[in-house]
Amino acid sequence: MRPDLAGSTGFIHDCWYVAGRSEDFGRELTALKMLDEEIVLFRDTAGRPVALEDACPHRKLPLSRGTIEGDHVVCGYHGLTFDCTGECVIAPTQLDNPPRRAAVHAYPAEDRWGFLWLWMGDPDDADPNRIINIPNFDNRQWGRTPKGAMAMESHYLYIIDNLLDPSHVAWVHLTSFAGAGTDNKPLDLEEIDDGVVVSRWILDEPAPPYYKDMLPFGPTCDRKQHYECRLPSTAINMSVYTPSGEGGSGKPLSENAFINISYNFITPVDGTSSRYFWFQHRNMHADDTALSERMFEGAKIAFQEDKDVLEFVHKGMARRKSSYLNLALDAGAMRFRNRVAKAIEAQPRDAQGDNP
Repeated sequence: MRPDLAGSTGFIHDCWYVAGRSEDFGRELTALKMLDEEIVLFRDTAGRPVALEDACPHRKLPLSRGTIEGDHVVCGYHGLTFDCTGECVIAPTQLDNPPRRAAVHAYPAEDRWGFLWLWMGDPDDADPNRIINIPNFDNRQWGRTPKGAMAMESHYLYIIDNLLDPSHVAWVHLTSFAGAGTDNKPLDLEEIDDGVVVSRWILDEPAPPYYKDMLPFGPTCDRKQHYECRLPSTAINMSVYTPSGEGGSGKPLSENAFINISYNFITPVDGTSSRYFWFQHRNMHADDTALSERMFEGAKIAFQEDKDVLEFVHKGMARRKSSYLNLALDAGAMRFRNRVAKAIEAQPRDAQGDNP
């Protein structure tokens, strides 16, 4: 029996991960799990995000079962009170002799691009500039869809495998992203500083159903599928459409090109489940809110199709009785997995962790 695919054990900790959409977190205590760590989140009286270890150091009652008093979290068992840095500032049952070791881990937290990001490694290394940059985010000539969120009962790297595989659309997304050439055109593979890009041009073919009504040209077009994944688990899927004859490898980008970029942020919950966040960003129809909603709903249907497949993939691989194999189309995913495995192995041993 072949071992699990590379990168399947442990997580990369010295990275920013999306905890959720910024609007999902307010003054109430919200419990969640990321990278197999239990965390409680809330906003302080100034609206700043706070993320703490969700376990009182006394008997490990989750702090999320406590209360908020001003900018403090009060444990619901004996009232130990913690500030936003995780320090215990009040121990009601021993006011004159507070426990010296009463503290919880605090995770650096940043709001950016409409999402709340947590740094899961050493807090001293948390640099907000390492959060992914999104060009044209504030450009009024670009339109944006609403932000999506979805839970998946799948290891996060199966999701990444899927997001580095342009071919799957021909079978999984028949009514949305599929189109002529997606099943058999050759793929180009490129390694970048922090990830992998799989891409190809499909020339002079009809646009897939999802894009057909958005394009100001047709009935055929040139189409580029650009599937990019960056460490630890960010996928940038870009679709470029041009009038027939204006696209293709080695050509400058056509001034008539329609560009839609899907930003996908995958956060491991543990070794068997993940959370998937996304939004789409396009260079045309900036003020067309109806189109943004239609694109969002269409993408949600397509990602549900991915979810249905990937949850069965996870189960099938976990319960396998015979060996699995890789296809040529898996080359990009395997390159990315090897990078993940090397990054995990390079961490201090106490940061590598083990999946259930």
